[in-house]
Amino acid sequence: MQFLIFTHNDLDGVSCGILAKYAFKENAEVRYNSVNSLDYQVEQFLTDHSESIPEDLQLFITDLSVNKENEIRLNEFANKGGKVQLIDHHKTALHFNEYNWGAVKVEESEGKLASATSLFYTYLVDKGMIETNKILEDYVELVRQYDTWEWEKNENLRAKRLNDLLYLQSIEEFDENMLARINNDEEFSFSEFEDKLLDVEEDKTERYIRRKKREIIQARVGKVCIGIVYAELYHSELGNALGKEFPYLDCIAILNMGNRKISFRTIHDTFDVSELAAKYGGGGHAKAAGCSLTKDAYKEFVEKPFSLKPIRQDSSYNKINMKEQCSHYENHEKEEFLLFEKEKGNWAVEKNHELLKEGYQSFELAERFIKRSYSASLSKDDQLIGYLMKNYKNKVKK
Repeated sequence: MQFLIFTHNDLDGVSCGILAKYAFKENAEVRYNSVNSLDYQVEQFLTDHSESIPEDLQLFITDLSVNKENEIRLNEFANKGGKVQLIDHHKTALHFNEYNWGAVKVEESEGKLASATSLFYTYLVDKGMIETNKILEDYVELVRQYDTWEWEKNENLRAKRLNDLLYLQSIEEFDENMLARINNDEEFSFSEFEDKLLDVEEDKTERYIRRKKREIIQARVGKVCIGIVYAELYHSELGNALGKEFPYLDCIAILNMGNRKISFRTIHDTFDVSELAAKYGGGGHAKAAGCSLTKDAYKEFVEKPFSLKPIRQDSSYNKINMKEQCSHYENHEKEEFLLFEKEKGNWAVEKNHELLKEGYQSFELAERFIKRSYSASLSKDDQLIGYLMKNYKNKVKK
């Protein structure tokens, strides 16, 4: 039996390819794909086998899903006796469970998010195609934690470093290296040389993120308050860092103009970026999704916000104008805002010395309002002093 595997070209997808090569040895042919190239590969495969159904060939599609046309054609192929199995973990692919060749799970068990690698591993074990061992389980769990972002909650830096290692070499080199390690070692570990390389890469990533924090802009896409940044590298790390730096934003859109893609990331449990991506023909997870830069997406994420200035960062070295006190903010238009607690549990906002009607139960809610509505940032100490002095003079005149 021959096995053909179409899979994604990120850590989760590449690891599915590694599992296939471990299980099927020289009988496995693995093709790594971007989201867009998969449909071309599937279309070509179905065209090549339109006249006769191969009895000795099993097709696997992992960590990716096909478009509607290929979905229909794959089902026809399967109904004629073709061997096909799609394994995925994205919420937007759940409808493939309607077919006997589709196996899509967002969670492995309650509270444990799935990755394509963990699902494919379970499939291979259940089918008796591989036997479990410690290094395989270690490797699969590292991939699962990175892909679901559980590594951060669990402080499992080894999972993040595994992903970093992939992008320090070609897919082919990583594939060969990991496969040799799984076949020959008892436990998964990094070499001393790899650890040194990864230390350098972490420093490089931190510098890159610091630069992008100064470039991000704030825009409205429909009712969504979104941060938009242009970047080609470190999308997961960048999206997470920017989400934490600007928590009042619903999500972060990372535009890679080279390959005309948008990656969406959010740190919020209440916002689903897969739904936003789906509006532009994409999909993914609730906290990480993506789409192609279509004409509609270009208009919303590039053309409309093009003239906007980067988000002003909060002043970092204040001793007087501190948050959760009487705090002063200013935006690019030189509009000024004062946040203060009128009475316990009642925060008020002044805009240009005029008290706004709406009150807020906490400082966080008041700050969220001015940042989302006016793109304002915490100003320097002297600006707070100047604003208060002007307030005092106005009251004296009255």
